[in-house]
Amino acid sequence: MTGLIMAGQLILALSLLVLIHEFGHYITARMFGIRVTKFFIFFDPWFKIWSKKIGDTEFGIGWLPLGGYVKIAGMIDESLDTKQLKEEPKEWEFRSKPAWQRLIVMIGGVVMNVIAAVVILTMSHLVFTKSYLPVENVQEGIYAYPYARYLGFESGDKVIAIDGKPTVRYEDVFSTKLYFAELITVDRNGEKIDLEMTDTLYSFLKNGGDFIALENFAFTVDSLVEGMAADNAGMKKGSKILSIENQPVKSFGKLREILSLNKGKELKFVVDSKLSVDTLFIQVDSLGKIGIYPSLPSFEFKNYSFLTAMKYGWADAFESLHANIKGFGLIFSGKEKAKDNLQGPIGIAKVYGGVWDWSKFWKLTGIISMILAFVNILPIPALDGGHALFLTIEAVTRRKLSDKFMEVVQIIGMIILLALMVFVIGNDIINLF
Repeated sequence: MTGLIMAGQLILALSLLVLIHEFGHYITARMFGIRVTKFFIFFDPWFKIWSKKIGDTEFGIGWLPLGGYVKIAGMIDESLDTKQLKEEPKEWEFRSKPAWQRLIVMIGGVVMNVIAAVVILTMSHLVFTKSYLPVENVQEGIYAYPYARYLGFESGDKVIAIDGKPTVRYEDVFSTKLYFAELITVDRNGEKIDLEMTDTLYSFLKNGGDFIALENFAFTVDSLVEGMAADNAGMKKGSKILSIENQPVKSFGKLREILSLNKGKELKFVVDSKLSVDTLFIQVDSLGKIGIYPSLPSFEFKNYSFLTAMKYGWADAFESLHANIKGFGLIFSGKEKAKDNLQGPIGIAKVYGGVWDWSKFWKLTGIISMILAFVNILPIPALDGGHALFLTIEAVTRRKLSDKFMEVVQIIGMIILLALMVFVIGNDIINLF
């Protein structure tokens, strides 16, 4: 059932994003009087699930959920249908239009994906997130774990800027901006301090390392998990943990750090239960847990207005683009391995998860829309970016590239894309085991 939910979310998201992308090509082609003979969601080799012809266009749904396409009259595309090119160009064909019009048609899908990303993330803020936590509203600041302390952080710091850009929401602090940060500015007791990050921070965070967290708050035991170590040792609701192995525990972050460093060990706790101060010996499990929930601070959140939701929808969309560019940079520079960072449909489905959460669904779909825009605009033959590159060259040189040349580069591009598809899907399958 979990697998079906993951697959269902992926198929719904891809259907929506492919529809939006291909509509961008379709509507711009129609704007310039170019005929679109086919408009398909998913590919339809050998057979199709459904189709209907409306005017000059056959609309349909294919069976292979790896994308979609529009077949534009007079254009060499993935179908490699060159029969029409042997005839004289017709006024309603792609090839008969000036280069600037053809360029707009080619980037129409990318533009629509960018617009969709901003709209989806804006509405996600308004409908689901609804509010955000301003950095200035957390007086206790962050808790700095060992690696963060090594890089110069101190518990209590407020992260006020990343690479010179102010952080208004804590969502910004813990976003992909942190993964690729080169300079982080903190407010430490009213003094602004710049901290230089290392290029290993991405790998550390990607692999789940503890860095900084909103855990610099004093706490009491709000509740216990029945049958776990703390409950079995006699810890009571409302108790305050004073120390562990003679180390003072003044924040929840300190508790988590000590437990994380002592997995599987029995530790000495000094606990104030209001009625008495007791010494308890508690076994930490293999996950660094003892079975308690802390009392949480009451943070003051700020509601999104339409304007702030749109502002951050735009910012979040382009932050995902920036993160992908940086990620590709790490792969091409050899600092990161492609097999550890590129995901295919199985990997993306796993990110959606086995529970249908509309808030998570729309946020991920908005981000994926931006990623699709980025991938499609790459200057690889057979992708929109490859076509756009050749059209730009044609517009600058005022010389049209031959149909034979375009056919050859289309084949080369398709081979590259097929190889990449085999790699990411194969990598997904390997990661299942």
